[in-house]
Amino acid sequence: MDFLISIAEGFIGMFQEGGETFMGLVTGIIPMLVVLITAVNALVRFIGEERVNRFAQKCTKYFVLRYTIFPFLAVFFLTNPMCYTFGRFLPEKQKPAFYDSAVSFVHPITGLFPHANPAELFVWMGVAAGITELGLSLGPLAMRFMIVGIIVILLRGIVTEFITDRMMKSRVKNAA
Repeated sequence: MDFLISIAEGFIGMFQEGGETFMGLVTGIIPMLVVLITAVNALVRFIGEERVNRFAQKCTKYFVLRYTIFPFLAVFFLTNPMCYTFGRFLPEKQKPAFYDSAVSFVHPITGLFPHANPAELFVWMGVAAGITELGLSLGPLAMRFMIVGIIVILLRGIVTEFITDRMMKSRVKNAA
């Protein structure tokens, strides 16, 4: 009988913990996310969508900007999953590399800008809980995540663009 009671208490306890976690989000991170998303949308409207579009097209001319600044802006302003729509500014041969860069950046940005990918927030919060328990600041870790993330997306973008280019040339040769 004690075994069944333990299972029942553990089962309901799991939902009680979930409720407490949810309330922590409702009173903590969710209001901050709403304010951040509102501020980003207001900034885009203030600058003007056409200006933002022109800037994006200029950013894609050079591979270093195309796979660092451009994915950062896409993830920051449009958040996940809308950030992938920035690929519309690129020629077909560069779209796979942009997607690879953007999808690889949605986690590293979360530490500094949680509005960019709230779905990944649970991963960051797990890491953050351990760091704060040690009495350490989250700022340096968030910056390191961001810097390493930018390096990784640059490398992934370059490699994926190279592979895509080779595959497209191979397909043209085989078709002829």
